[in-house]
Amino acid sequence: MEITSDFEPDVFHAISHRARREMLDQLTDDERSVSVIASHFSMSRPAVSQHLRILLDAGLVTERRHGRERRYRLVPEKLAPVRDWIAHYERFWDDHLQRLQNHLSKKNEK
Repeated sequence: MEITSDFEPDVFHAISHRARREMLDQLTDDERSVSVIASHFSMSRPAVSQHLRILLDAGLVTERRHGRERRYRLVPEKLAPVRDWIAHYERFWDDHLQRLQNHLSKKNEK
């Protein structure tokens, strides 16, 4: 019997941890090795690697070997579901703030 997984990468789960978001922040400019990324955290290197694995599984980073190092690079287009979700709520707040502004303008005219 073959067991298959219905697992789909969950970008929201991947960015739910503060450390993983900070790791993504570090990768916005250029690729970084695990050691460089780990130097910014007080956690163990294996813990950093576990977080990077979650980001890798979600497709948010790529990994490549460079000599004895593993280097990670951000794949920003994989954050599109997050951008789309936030855009929905931006419209919500824009509408509500516009109505508040209209209400306050009318109140000040009286």
